[in-house]
Amino acid sequence: MNENVLEKLKVLAESAKYDVSCASSGTVRSNKSGTIGSTAGGMGICHSFSEDGRCISLLKIMLTNYCIYDCAYCINRRSNDIRRATFSVSELVDLTIEFYRRNYIEGLFLSSGVVRNPDYTMERLVRVVKDLRQIHRFNGYIHLKSIPGASRELVTEAGLYADRLSVNVEIPNEAGLKHLAPEKDFQSVFLPMKYIQQGVLENKEERQKFRHAPRFAPAGQSTQVIVGATPDSDKDILKLSSALYQRPTLKRVYYSGYISVNEYDKRLPALKQPPLVRENRLYQADWLLRFYQFKVDEIVNDAFPHLDLEIDPKLSWALRHPEFFPVDINRADYEMLLRVPGIGVKSAKLILSSRRFSRLGIYQLKKIGVVLKKAQYFITCHELPTRTVNELKPENVRALLIPKPRKKIDVNQLTLQFLDE
Repeated sequence: MNENVLEKLKVLAESAKYDVSCASSGTVRSNKSGTIGSTAGGMGICHSFSEDGRCISLLKIMLTNYCIYDCAYCINRRSNDIRRATFSVSELVDLTIEFYRRNYIEGLFLSSGVVRNPDYTMERLVRVVKDLRQIHRFNGYIHLKSIPGASRELVTEAGLYADRLSVNVEIPNEAGLKHLAPEKDFQSVFLPMKYIQQGVLENKEERQKFRHAPRFAPAGQSTQVIVGATPDSDKDILKLSSALYQRPTLKRVYYSGYISVNEYDKRLPALKQPPLVRENRLYQADWLLRFYQFKVDEIVNDAFPHLDLEIDPKLSWALRHPEFFPVDINRADYEMLLRVPGIGVKSAKLILSSRRFSRLGIYQLKKIGVVLKKAQYFITCHELPTRTVNELKPENVRALLIPKPRKKIDVNQLTLQFLDE
């Protein structure tokens, strides 16, 4: 690797680190004779996961960090005085192959700043993934960021070579996006998302007719929302996520706590550190929407527009609705079991299958994997003596379950105590 490419790699890998929407692939592309790479196995630079849960290492890189846009929240904005670099198509292709052969990576996560216009940039991105697939026969996982405003033809072509395509929404409402990124609008974001969706659905029909038809973006699409750059509530963000999940091809919404990289811009909030706890709560709420059959209005609403930062959203819902508890473990249906704090999807299924043979008690629930520290206040079952949420009152249960802050150890005090002994 020559010094020029290495220098570009340092600059563009640093510029790519703020995009978090590459944490899951959910596709299988096994190694074939005459090809190199696979979406299964590996660990390293940037982690993704195969469909069976194994870790995949990705080269997370930008084609260029030059950009015609001046988005207030972006480190690569046009007006920032930062080191800039651009890979040629051949340089980036050769770099990916060289990293694979050195066993550094199993795939590629590729994004870019916008140069000249969206179609010019998108065309270069497509050339990278096309060369990898057709010239070098690279068969590993590829996640490609589609450029907002790119034409349908280029987005469609990209889907033939990439496993996953994604377009970042970034700001959860159009007014906020216009305020912080005046050159962008929701149409430029949602049109490529629509193109990807149409491509996936059309390809699904085509593969039903023609067995060997090429697959289009088999891992679907994802997007990213920045949390904390605008005054949007958690309710606003989750409403958007819920609407996006109605699209059959959207696999994940990623939440990125706003990092204050442009402190000089007065349109942005002055945050000392990213809202990481809030980001985590949004991921937990997102999980409830996708796998626990919750609705947005149950998690956040006009009365509670923000998620509780001290407890997880499921526990918060349970404490606000003690009338649904206690739940009889030996009689409740699957949907109600999922609403019990401390019981997950796997535990709920095991409870349903196990109770066909005998009544369940504390020992059995522990073996199944139920988190009794939480669940004990919301359930009744065979030989469970603990008082429930209705007997203890929700505020008291909350006090019991909130993690206690760790006491700081006074080293001088410990030294004096040791000397006294």
